[in-house]
Amino acid sequence: MLAGYIGLFFAALGAATLLPLQSEVVLVGMLLTERYDLTLTLLVATAGNLLGAMINWWLGRYIEHFQQRRWFPLTPERLHRTQQAYHRWGFWSLLLSWTPFIGDPLTIVAGVMREPLWRFTLIVLIAKGGRYLVLAAVTLGWLAN
Repeated sequence: MLAGYIGLFFAALGAATLLPLQSEVVLVGMLLTERYDLTLTLLVATAGNLLGAMINWWLGRYIEHFQQRRWFPLTPERLHRTQQAYHRWGFWSLLLSWTPFIGDPLTIVAGVMREPLWRFTLIVLIAKGGRYLVLAAVTLGWLAN
């Protein structure tokens, strides 16, 4: 059983980075077996996903040092537009950090924008933990009635 929790943690961590992984499948599979503790499963998934988002924040915080390199993924104008968009919506946009395609880059941009780590962590924790809680509720049929 420990291997299941470890696998979930790393699936959730990887899914929160730019790697094309999906932790939801692992979480649902574990819940459907009914062999894993619900609370611990949700905590492990959330912790892994939050740590992955924090890695993204850290990368964003220091990525501008590499802006002059050929391999840098953003042109200066695109980076500026991205920063303007984040500035427009502010830290509340981090509530979308759980969404596919948007969430992972958003956590990197938060680092670029020097979002305070405490606020980043709190909002991303709510967003990602809430997503797993809703997924568990749907999986276990809590919302069926």
